[in-house]
Amino acid sequence: MSAYLDLNPQLTETQQTLKQEIHRFAAEIARPASLELDALADPQAVINADSPLWQVYRKHYELERHLMAMPEDLGGANIMGLDAHIVAEEMGWGAADFAISLGAAAMPFSTALLAAQMTGNQRVIDEIVMPYVKDREANVIGCWAITEPQHGSDCLAVGVGDVNDERTAFDTHGRRDGDDWLICGAKAAWVSNGTIASHAMVHFAVDRSKGMAASGIAIVPLHLPGVSRGKPLNKLGQRALNQGEVYFDDVRIPKEYVIVEPELYVLAADMVLATANGGMGACLTGLARAAYEEAMGYCKQRVQGGKLLCEHQLVQRKLFDMFVKVESARQLSRAALTYNATAMPPVSRLGIAAKVYCTEVAFQVASDAVQLFGGMGLSKGCLVEKLFRDARSALIEDGANDMLALAAARQLIDQHVS
Repeated sequence: MSAYLDLNPQLTETQQTLKQEIHRFAAEIARPASLELDALADPQAVINADSPLWQVYRKHYELERHLMAMPEDLGGANIMGLDAHIVAEEMGWGAADFAISLGAAAMPFSTALLAAQMTGNQRVIDEIVMPYVKDREANVIGCWAITEPQHGSDCLAVGVGDVNDERTAFDTHGRRDGDDWLICGAKAAWVSNGTIASHAMVHFAVDRSKGMAASGIAIVPLHLPGVSRGKPLNKLGQRALNQGEVYFDDVRIPKEYVIVEPELYVLAADMVLATANGGMGACLTGLARAAYEEAMGYCKQRVQGGKLLCEHQLVQRKLFDMFVKVESARQLSRAALTYNATAMPPVSRLGIAAKVYCTEVAFQVASDAVQLFGGMGLSKGCLVEKLFRDARSALIEDGANDMLALAAARQLIDQHVS
């Protein structure tokens, strides 16, 4: 296991065991597969039946790790707060792309369960949640279908601005048809797990004239008539987090599969954003830590100018600055996940702060690691080169940082009392 110092003295024996187990999975299974997938020239090969992607997914489900956030009465571990951060950081250390992909795979089902418990919607528990809970072969996989061709990260600014403006409305829309809903529209190529998912958590407009506020969230099984998909996105980094378009052509679903209706949409979307952004912060803290550790290890072995790199004072200062950035990211992301685990509703600006800061730290630390490796750091097959590309992707995914920062700033201004 990594020798990186954990400054939290309150980790219990159970949490230490959890950390060791997840680290082992990340080091022995997720990272090697992520490196292998990164070397593939064709993004379609990432999701083919013989891809290493499926080895990781099947092992994750076989070990029942997909249930970690589920309640204990469903066989889960009900992890949250600090425990959730431990898992996300260790997985992010091993392979941020797998960490995010596996997190997205669980999102529709955990969200559906929470909504169903609040409304007494037993059908969605029986038909949507329980197949996921019982799965041990990675057949039931979720995706978060929010981004559209004409709506990028602005979709995530649900709590600010004029959400009743027609221009903010989703292009994907739904309408009632008897006891069913019909969903029609397109989601953009940035749908995480869009090419492999069995179910999508779809954000859609109910009344476009009333803007984003008149929206809903549905769980849509992707085997239904009217669903089609685009090709896997050929990305700069994070190859294991496969992404692609999803299209809905009057897809018919039961009314119970609409888990959030317009009157609760802004609140629900804000809660999803707070949770997802907090998780991103933890995952990318792990990536930053991986880059720091790789750089430290290299600097203690590489001789330059007649002595080890780590004996050069400029290198020492850079390594120190990298450590400070990693540790500050860790503390902020832990604070966000720990606070929002019990806050109702979660505070989205805190989750945004963690996502924006930690992804930018990951990019900076990975860039510094490349610099310390020199020409080797720019070479394909060198881990820090991959970490650099993976970190760059994180500045855009789950909300572009500039857009998220503006959304959080608006909340801070509106909620400040002079």
